[in-house]
Amino acid sequence: MDHPLNLTAPTKASAELVQDISDGKRMAGRIPFYLEDPMDKDRVEGKLKDIAGRAERQAGEWTGSEKTQAEGAAKQVEGKVQNAWGKVKDAVKPSGSERDEEAEDRDRAVNE
Repeated sequence: MDHPLNLTAPTKASAELVQDISDGKRMAGRIPFYLEDPMDKDRVEGKLKDIAGRAERQAGEWTGSEKTQAEGAAKQVEGKVQNAWGKVKDAVKPSGSERDEEAEDRDRAVNE
């Protein structure tokens, strides 16, 4: 006896959806979210330094090493500052829609 929800057999709708996606029909005119507005690398690097600093500071607390605590806290502050700088850079760069409008304006000017 077959199970009422036969998940192994592809349906016509799922096959059409896969074909539409592979043909680019479902994405026509749209940019995937991961390509739209990438985060500034300073934000990523700053966050990583912040996390590493937290871990180092915590390790210093567990071992009783004031030097390690201070180095970790300094690395944490450095990471927070770099992350904030990346956020500022992200805030002033044009968004994806603004870039699209600028590109359309340039294309229009070239074609005229």
